[in-house]
Amino acid sequence: MEHKVLPRNEWIEARKELLQKEKEFTKLRDELTQQRRDLPWEAVSKSYTFDGPNGKMSLADLFDGRSQLVVYHFMFNPSWDQGCKHCSFWADHYSGMIPHLNHRDVSFVCISRAPLEKLEAFKKRMDWTFPWYSSGHTDFNYDFQASFTEEKVEKEQAFYNYTMQNPMSTDREGVSVFYKDEGNNIFHTYSTYARGIDMMNITYQFLDLVPKGRQDDRGLRHRDQYVPKV
Repeated sequence: MEHKVLPRNEWIEARKELLQKEKEFTKLRDELTQQRRDLPWEAVSKSYTFDGPNGKMSLADLFDGRSQLVVYHFMFNPSWDQGCKHCSFWADHYSGMIPHLNHRDVSFVCISRAPLEKLEAFKKRMDWTFPWYSSGHTDFNYDFQASFTEEKVEKEQAFYNYTMQNPMSTDREGVSVFYKDEGNNIFHTYSTYARGIDMMNITYQFLDLVPKGRQDDRGLRHRDQYVPKV
């Protein structure tokens, strides 16, 4: 791999120049984050019931006594034998963050349309510990733009990421955020999809620091399917 090489004093100057752009980006990100928090909310009046390891759960139950809930829409069509490899890549980061989120009044869950037994089996295979629920008997995924009918996929027209487009699949990735007030009223405060979930993948953030970058052309697999380098 060939690359420009400089003496240390010149490298420091080049690095300082980039640092100024990084600082500008950080300030813009802070402003965007505040604008995200300032978005108006929408009330969630529809009832949803999810299947979990401890039985049926309502959306309110998923808050687990906290006021804020983050839902990752994990791509797992009921007919599939395993979860999406891309969603699995993201999910490899979740278990360790749960205590930190809980300490800050945030609950986190994954929700998929696949039946609970498939979710539990795949979760065990991947050695994950985060909460994962099935929404297969509800409209939850459809209502929050994470799933689409076969007809819409065939017509290549569905409302995804806030525009009409080809959804490419019956199930897509996304993150939705909810708030529950003291009167147990639930509000949908934010959702993001497609490249919007990029910031939730800490491995990508580290890969963005290294010379070869993300190297997506090397192909992605479930982490237990990589062949160890000898």
